[in-house]
Amino acid sequence: MKASLPHHLPSSLVAKLTARQSGQALFELALLVPLLCLVVFAIVDYGRVLNDEQIMVGLSRQGSNMASRGATLSVAANAVVQGSAPLNLATAGQVTITSVARVSNADTITGQVTVSAGASTPSKIGTGVGNKATVPAVVDDIFSKNAGQTVYITEVYYPFQQITPLAKMWNLVLPPTLYQVAYF
Repeated sequence: MKASLPHHLPSSLVAKLTARQSGQALFELALLVPLLCLVVFAIVDYGRVLNDEQIMVGLSRQGSNMASRGATLSVAANAVVQGSAPLNLATAGQVTITSVARVSNADTITGQVTVSAGASTPSKIGTGVGNKATVPAVVDDIFSKNAGQTVYITEVYYPFQQITPLAKMWNLVLPPTLYQVAYF
């Protein structure tokens, strides 16, 4: 509701006060627009990252689950790529499924398949059948409690491109490659 001005003021003074109020509102708007843009852009890009990460969690679990139930590593990796919508790992990204067993008290890669579209990212578990695997403590616990077990590890890499000018405007950059891993 607009505040009413006293009727006894001259019309030129009323015009000046009104002009000052609209100038003040324009100034406040000019101060707030960049901040509002920052918040909106951050919500959009961060929301996209969270959505992609959640999809990748499901894909990595699917790959490890399929491999642990008897599917070959290549069949499981290709199934992850084919079921990756809306990410489309067939044209961008990478899926690596690795089987790891404890051989002579050393975690060893017993099988590994990578399906990649574009640049290949080395596995964080290790590369090459027969080579040492780098596994987290949770996998070490599995081996210590279940001798002779094989653990299937699915890694999903996906390139992320921001769609807002957040990086250019405020130098806020989200990771260029998203990563998820699952152990079964």
